[in-house]
Amino acid sequence: MEAWLNTLLQWLALPDVGLSTVFVVSFVSATLLPLGSEPAVFGLVKLNPHLLWPAILVATAGNTLGGALNWWLGYGAHKAADKYSHSGHHTRALKWLERFGPKACLLSWLPVVGDPLTAVAGWLRLSFWPCVLYMAIGKFLRYVTMTMILLQAF
Repeated sequence: MEAWLNTLLQWLALPDVGLSTVFVVSFVSATLLPLGSEPAVFGLVKLNPHLLWPAILVATAGNTLGGALNWWLGYGAHKAADKYSHSGHHTRALKWLERFGPKACLLSWLPVVGDPLTAVAGWLRLSFWPCVLYMAIGKFLRYVTMTMILLQAF
């Protein structure tokens, strides 16, 4: 087991296969698992400044695909959730999301609420491709902002 873990860690080492690592970490961090991908993007860019834009684009793609997976999970969970009544907070949040539609997915970059927001968008059966487009825009802007701030700070 230890040899397998060491092999996996070597395979995911940033200097060797940085863009694939950034993609995987960004994808996983967009799911409902608590993981941040900004340190991976920052680490790769700090070690390889010429990969700034490729890293941001790959992270955006991975994070957007993770958000799209959340959308499909929410879409599939819709029937199960219909069996239970909703609290006042949930009802207000759902009405807000329905009012803004796919544009609400611009906020998918937010910590804590962004990833569940993408699942709720699927649950509400908001249009898939517009949601993915707005997710991609929001996530791209987040990666550009966070990477630039980290590069200036360190």
